[in-house]
Amino acid sequence: MRSLWLAAVLACLTVISVAHAVNLETYKFDDPQKEALFRELIDEIRCPKCQNQTIGDSDAALAKDLRDRTYLMVQQGASKQEVVDYMVARYGDFAYYRPPMKLSTLVLWLGPVLVIVIGAGVIFVRVRARNNAEVEMSEQEQQQLDALRAGKQQDKSS
Repeated sequence: MRSLWLAAVLACLTVISVAHAVNLETYKFDDPQKEALFRELIDEIRCPKCQNQTIGDSDAALAKDLRDRTYLMVQQGASKQEVVDYMVARYGDFAYYRPPMKLSTLVLWLGPVLVIVIGAGVIFVRVRARNNAEVEMSEQEQQQLDALRAGKQQDKSS
């Protein structure tokens, strides 16, 4: 049963990767540098519709339009930054997987660090509070503890 499930998953992944490869074969380049730039860009620009896929991975119609636009810009000699600027101007900083450091994206950059620091601080305070808390014992419990300590001391001296 497991092998059947594994075979089905592998078949799906193969179909997806073949579809992706066929998708990108429609773009022909005379210059290998332009092709490398194109492939780099489609792996760094996020699909605005899919929201967590690059335009190279997405099958959405919008992603195809963005791949086509990227292809045209690269063929016309646009630099990487020009293509990124074009996409960011149209779709915002969200369109680029590496948003710039500015006030509106500060949360994206500092948020994870702040969560870790605050979490570590909370853990530290809770552990220290637990270690420093004095345990109050009843008189009977104190006598039992004293008896146990006295018994251990006698065992050590023997």
